[in-house]
Amino acid sequence: MDLQEIRTQLNGIDDEILKLFCRRMALVKDVAAYKIEHHLPVLDANREQAIIDRVSQAAGEEMGGYARNLFETLMALSRDYQEKQISGEKP
Repeated sequence: MDLQEIRTQLNGIDDEILKLFCRRMALVKDVAAYKIEHHLPVLDANREQAIIDRVSQAAGEEMGGYARNLFETLMALSRDYQEKQISGEKP
């Protein structure tokens, strides 16, 4: 496989990741609405840690640390989006 073919495949994967990210953030918005209604805090540290542990373990030894970094970033973005939803600030 040449470099252009690899890049074409990477572009396709990036498009899929973006679609999944947008779907995930739409659900995060629903979570924020639930938390507003039930007066819950944005951060659920135990849930976040459980997710990060699960994905890093599922990714395996070679990719586990990278998966951890990815999902820590994803969780931070999700918290930020929830906080903006709760405060009424535009994302």
